Amino acid sequence: MRRDSRLSSILHLLLHMAHSERPLTSEELAGFLHTNAVLVRRTLAGLRERGYVGSGKGHGGGWVVTADLRQVSLRDIYDAVGAPTVFAMGNRVDDPACLVEKVVNQSLASAFDEAEALLVKRLGEVSLAELSERFNAQYVQHLGEHHAHQRT
Repeated sequence: MRRDSRLSSILHLLLHMAHSERPLTSEELAGFLHTNAVLVRRTLAGLRERGYVGSGKGHGGGWVVTADLRQVSLRDIYDAVGAPTVFAMGNRVDDPACLVEKVVNQSLASAFDEAEALLVKRLGEVSLAELSERFNAQYVQHLGEHHAHQRT
């Protein structure tokens, strides 16, 4: 089963947009993900409806983050991309006749539900601003290492 990477992809684009000095076109954003601009436009349109991003047309147009990064959590973005299924695992049969399989399903369903609730709760505790701050810290560290390497 293919992994659903919508959340990761959108977070990737949002950080690029947040750190850009200018609006980024759908084509530029698509290049970051090695995908097509139509898919980027379609996905960002859902975020625009929620007020997280905006877009302008014509010369100098493109996508920008319009929301306060401190006010938007990863959970908000998770919900905006359709709350994708967290686990690829699941029960073999949804409504089994076998009592053994019913017990197995109940145990697994309970574990899956608890794990998903924990993950979704954690997503709600992390803001886009925190991701941005982590990027900034790693970028500064990367620049420092790069300059140190050039001097040797």
